[in-house]
Amino acid sequence: MTDPGGTPAASGAHTEAVLDRDGLAALVQVLKRQGRTVIGPTVRDRAVVLAELDSADQLPHGWGVELEAGRYRVRRRTDGAVFAHSAGPQSWKAFLHPPRVRQWTADRDAAGGMTVRAEKPPDVAYAFLGVHACDLHAIRILDRVMTGGRHPDPVYASRRRNVFLVAAECTEPGATCFCVSMGTGPAVDAGYDLALTEVIDDDGHRFVCRSGSDEGAAVLAELPRRAPDDATRAAAAAAVRRAAQTMGRSMPPVDLHALMRDTLEADRWDDVTARCLSCGNCTMVCPTCFCITTEDVTDLTGDHAERWRRWDSCYDLDFTLLHGGPVRKSRRSRYRQWLTHKIGTWHDQFGSTGCTGCGRCIVWCPTGIDLTEEAHALHQEATRKRPPR
Repeated sequence: MTDPGGTPAASGAHTEAVLDRDGLAALVQVLKRQGRTVIGPTVRDRAVVLAELDSADQLPHGWGVELEAGRYRVRRRTDGAVFAHSAGPQSWKAFLHPPRVRQWTADRDAAGGMTVRAEKPPDVAYAFLGVHACDLHAIRILDRVMTGGRHPDPVYASRRRNVFLVAAECTEPGATCFCVSMGTGPAVDAGYDLALTEVIDDDGHRFVCRSGSDEGAAVLAELPRRAPDDATRAAAAAAVRRAAQTMGRSMPPVDLHALMRDTLEADRWDDVTARCLSCGNCTMVCPTCFCITTEDVTDLTGDHAERWRRWDSCYDLDFTLLHGGPVRKSRRSRYRQWLTHKIGTWHDQFGSTGCTGCGRCIVWCPTGIDLTEEAHALHQEATRKRPPR
């Protein structure tokens, strides 16, 4: 089990083994016997979504995805691969930092007084199965944002505390993936309990499994497994290397923090504004966007009231509403705020980028805006305008 800092909870001996599909099925059952709610990918509504799993049969065996800017399709594969699909419309954020959380309720009693009841954080133990490297980094980023300051978020902390993380190294990136240029994948490096690398070749369908914590090693010891052989290790490593060499997108190889700082008045912002609908899809699917607002609701009698917090977006006109009106009235200012914060000023607040290269914002933008294309365009414009030495 990893702590909210994203590091293994204990640093005991790490073990490695090879699992077959029966071993993967046993993994789900072992985690369920521990009282965990197992969340993993499954095919539903023509998408690979994250949902509670009762068995490994619900995993997306033989399903892949086709991605492009503004386009997402599931497709049948010619093999039975389980984890050879790129990021879908959800991220693990939805389970750690839910879209809607009730904070308190208030009820008027017969004497005219009010009884207010605070909502207690849930007592839940999750197991996340199939977390790709980009999303593993996203969880670590959220850990810093939500629990790293003086005022940790109690809802996030309670949901994150007992999470068992089963990572799945990426072996088939999508056309919108760019984790290599963000330094977040496709290999997993830290912050997991178990890591799987899927191998399908003439020797069969199997998974190289290594533990990253003492708890992970204990779970692995309960599974049907065999010792890893050199051929399987080499095939797993080669699959991850191929994934790194076939990224569909990349960021410009420059200091993105400085690029955002130095291009605030670039003409390119007008170009992207002409295409942006200010719908906020990119913030909703982003695995690290965390902004919230609160709303109070009451029944028609006024005897019962509730306060809810829900996800909010910096694309919302009222996001910066003050007594004199919104601060960011134009789409230009709102898009610029999102992108410069995500890959620029996030460094100032949290010590890292807020982007992990998952590509969700590209896929789920209805007009196909691509933040990697925008970053390249800003870099090219800055280069053209740079005075000669």
